[in-house]
Amino acid sequence: MSSTHTHHEHDHSSHSHHGHTHGTVSPSIVLSKRGLWAVKWSFIILFITALLQVGVVIITNSVALLADTIHNIGDAATAIPLGIAFALARLKPSKRFTYGYGRVEDIAGVNVVLIILFSAIVAGYESIDRFFHPSQVQNLWAVIAASIVGFLGNEGVALFRIKVGKEIGSAALIADGYHARVDGWTSLAVLFGAIGVWLGFPIADPIIGLGITIAILFIVWESSKTVFTRLLDGVEPEIVEGIKHTTHHVNGVSDVGDIRARWIGHRLHAEINVAVHSHYSVNEGHEIAKEVRHTLLHKLPHLGNVIVHIDPDDKVGESFHQVIEHQHDDYPVHSH
Repeated sequence: MSSTHTHHEHDHSSHSHHGHTHGTVSPSIVLSKRGLWAVKWSFIILFITALLQVGVVIITNSVALLADTIHNIGDAATAIPLGIAFALARLKPSKRFTYGYGRVEDIAGVNVVLIILFSAIVAGYESIDRFFHPSQVQNLWAVIAASIVGFLGNEGVALFRIKVGKEIGSAALIADGYHARVDGWTSLAVLFGAIGVWLGFPIADPIIGLGITIAILFIVWESSKTVFTRLLDGVEPEIVEGIKHTTHHVNGVSDVGDIRARWIGHRLHAEINVAVHSHYSVNEGHEIAKEVRHTLLHKLPHLGNVIVHIDPDDKVGESFHQVIEHQHDDYPVHSH
């Protein structure tokens, strides 16, 4: 016996089970709403932080603070593509976009990386230019105050984004959170530049500006690895192991074959081949597939959907479903 069990909604549309429901409100919509909420407040906090720093840059002429301010403005701007992505993710799948619009979040992640890269280029240019065109930094107390404000604002946003990002499984939001954390430390670096100027080393200001630029480029590299891995359907190996381990413990499962998983935005989608005893009826195999799906949805918090394919235990895996090379009708020689 070999039967395929595709997306099966169990009858949970009218009641909660183990603290959650399947079938009423899509978890993706709920999580996207939380992501949108996090992005909105991150933008507000960073925008206020950047505005305060802009005022201080004007009265102090500090290029290190200017580099940090440019970066904070860029960081606030990353909220725009993320906000659009989370808003679209709340839309229901359509006939054209059958998986929904979660992939927009991954594209937003690319935009986040590009915005961070742009801020690094601008900050680097301003810092190098200051080496060739020195300028006196004034009102050092204001520079120090602005750097502390920048640190507190960024660290607060970092904690917020990382926490919510991990809750909803959003790589783009987590990457943006770690980006804000490093921003906080670069804001604090401005403080050391100001101390250097106060001690009689005016070159400390552009040196700190360059240091901030290098830190931003490091964020670009780390964030792009995460974002592009998801765009290429890469998934953490421990997730696949978790799916395999959980499925093995479902009653009636004799073996687990091929497992495929990928992120679409902040929701995980998986396909799995499961072996059951060959003497089971189609209906019994179907019930086991239901239980596998139900168990996985409980155990993996970011799993949006799983397709379970049932095989007899002597023919498990995709290799048993391949059709050898053949020819029929007017088609050329082919295989499936």
